[in-house]
Amino acid sequence: MQTWFEVKVKYVKVDQDGRERKVSEVYLIDAVSFTDAEARTIEQMQQIIRGEFHIDNIKKSNIVEIFPHDSGEYWYKARITLVTIDEKAGKEKKVNNYFLVAADDFKEAYQRLEEGLSYILVPYQTTAMSLSTIVDVFPYFKEEGPEELPPHLKRIEPEEETPTEAVAGAKPDDQPEQ
Repeated sequence: MQTWFEVKVKYVKVDQDGRERKVSEVYLIDAVSFTDAEARTIEQMQQIIRGEFHIDNIKKSNIVEIFPHDSGEYWYKARITLVTIDEKAGKEKKVNNYFLVAADDFKEAYQRLEEGLSYILVPYQTTAMSLSTIVDVFPYFKEEGPEELPPHLKRIEPEEETPTEAVAGAKPDDQPEQ
């Protein structure tokens, strides 16, 4: 399960007309801890922002899943309510889940949310949807290739079969019959 963190970054931004102004932007980062979220944010911001910036706030997000889309310019935060049954008390219980959807407008966000939630088999209601303050999302992608091992460990490679072991039932001292 992914853990999302909302990270607020402050920096000086140059407008299109050349004026400088201080801005505060929120980014959504997939990380395993607050420290990891900070490190990943610094890494991403160094690629995006020229000049100084500082991380103003990091908090765990209540977002369960994101639905990214290439053509989505804005991020919409949606709340859905699932009705479950509490087996101990025997009563219905409402559970809220939050999703982030990339879209150009509200209608498109709602459609993409419905498409994204088509896998849910229990009935749910979309109870709220609003334009989010999140500027960008940085999911965690594991790099392909072998993991680097610490210097004191050695990778174990599978043993290769010798030609005599490849023949079923053959032993090195077995002689073919003549």
